[in-house]
Amino acid sequence: MNLHGKLADRLARGRPVRVALIGAGKFGSMFLAQVPTIPGLEVAAIADLDPDRARAACRAVGWTDDLVAATAFTDDGAAAAADPRVELVIEATGAPEAGIRHARAAIAAGRHVVMVNVEADVLAGPVLAAEARAAGVVYSMAYGDQPALVAEMVDWARAAGFTVAAAGKGTKFLPAYHAVTPDDVWAHYGLTADEARAAGMNPQMFNSFLDGTKSAIEMAAIANACGLDVPEAGLSFPPCGVDDLAHVLRPRSVGGQLEREGMVEVVSSLERDGRPVFRDLRWGVYVVLKAETDYAAACFRQYGLPVDATGRYAAMYKPFHLIGMELSISVLSAALRGEPTGQAREWRGDAVAVAKRDLAEGEMLDGEGGHTVWGRAMPAAASKAAQALPIGLAHRAPLRRAIPAGTVLTLADVRLDETAEGVRARRAMLAG
Repeated sequence: MNLHGKLADRLARGRPVRVALIGAGKFGSMFLAQVPTIPGLEVAAIADLDPDRARAACRAVGWTDDLVAATAFTDDGAAAAADPRVELVIEATGAPEAGIRHARAAIAAGRHVVMVNVEADVLAGPVLAAEARAAGVVYSMAYGDQPALVAEMVDWARAAGFTVAAAGKGTKFLPAYHAVTPDDVWAHYGLTADEARAAGMNPQMFNSFLDGTKSAIEMAAIANACGLDVPEAGLSFPPCGVDDLAHVLRPRSVGGQLEREGMVEVVSSLERDGRPVFRDLRWGVYVVLKAETDYAAACFRQYGLPVDATGRYAAMYKPFHLIGMELSISVLSAALRGEPTGQAREWRGDAVAVAKRDLAEGEMLDGEGGHTVWGRAMPAAASKAAQALPIGLAHRAPLRRAIPAGTVLTLADVRLDETAEGVRARRAMLAG
């Protein structure tokens, strides 16, 4: 609360919050759509591999010609981060290597960073957050995306004195989706390839939402920000509607499906036979609370929270997220309060590459949402012990040996560029 008032005070003093946006895709465009209706927030620079596309995106979301003309456009993210007018950088490229590079450029320039790029955050978030703290700037998750929304709910629950039994999000998922590739993804969205192409939809990106990879990345990010644990066997995606969250997402010892309390998990909007779940949470986020006293448990029921049979576990949920349209909350929290809306605090969760099919020696991996691997959530300790290959390093990486389908790849299975930012950051995490 009070961000709007604080921003009005800044504007009255002639000091608007000025930011640079790197990556003018869907998330960035949704943010840009809101900027003209937030007095005191300005986008000084936009970096994109195609600046003309970025200008077109601004016009498409309603920017006036004058507003476009007042903004600097470039294809150089580091240059945008170093713009002297800018106090905060939004990294929204979705490319892990670029995200790490841009974040470090922003930190070196004394800029706060809002990391929309969850792929980069899971690959190197704890390292980047530590570098930002040492430099006296804020490194933050992006509000509007599920990880920051979940982090907010977890913080609220703990600050109110509740134990967090589980936290996560909903999605559409069936186990067979792990094998889906960009070639057959559109049938699962009820689209033809021509319809998707006409809408400008990227098949590999949308496949990462479907095959479980994006869920693994986001749950690892939540684990790292909230001190929660990733299931030992990976996410199980139990079918579950909002009325059953407290029943399903409690420990097995009391009849639920979790290994223990304090876990991340994703619930599916589909039953295993493909039927829709009643009152699903496909677009939303949740937290399951545990009451530590009989009195608190009684209050859960008295005030209408959905509870399990014991009355001790209750669920709170938000049925939607507005991604980039809510991003200004992170921007203003960092710029006006010096606070992140969620931040990687430790390395507790990872998203690692698993072979979608039998892979041949010399074959080139094509990364998140591609034809070769999907991303599985794994406890960081297990990933470190196995020297597992993070999904963020599984793009354009040639295989040193043949890999059977279903195998978790290791760093030794691929040829990596040891000079790359992502590789160096991961090596630092492994050495820590």
